[in-house]
Amino acid sequence: MKISRRQIMAFALTVPVVLAACAPIHRNHGYVPPEHDLAQVVVGKTNQSELEGLIGRPSSQGLLTGSAWYYVGSRWETFGAREPREIERQVVAISFTEGGTVSNVERFGLERGQVVVLSRRVTDSGVASVSIVRQLMGNVGRVSAEDMLRD
Repeated sequence: MKISRRQIMAFALTVPVVLAACAPIHRNHGYVPPEHDLAQVVVGKTNQSELEGLIGRPSSQGLLTGSAWYYVGSRWETFGAREPREIERQVVAISFTEGGTVSNVERFGLERGQVVVLSRRVTDSGVASVSIVRQLMGNVGRVSAEDMLRD
């Protein structure tokens, strides 16, 4: 069997395209302020109006007016023809006093499907907003129809 020059060229052009298709593609969703920006937020001194100028508006807020701001970010990986999968998720929760001053700054991550506190700066020992953080971190895709009927 004789291989033509055209077949060699077609093969040489096809191989890099096929290999490039196998490289992982990463997408970022949401926004989580970097640690150096959060360092500017002083617990007990920074107020809600200053916070917007320091780190921007949050992706979601607590149900009560001024109760907390939540910054949620995730990183997804797509590899070839596989379904995209979430490889990282972080939530920064900033709580306020009734007067609008920052009372807590917490960073949560998701490790092996469990919510993990990555950092915490608080003025008191109680964390009142963990349930909403757990909801934001979520168990996306881990709820069966039986679990839904049980609740």
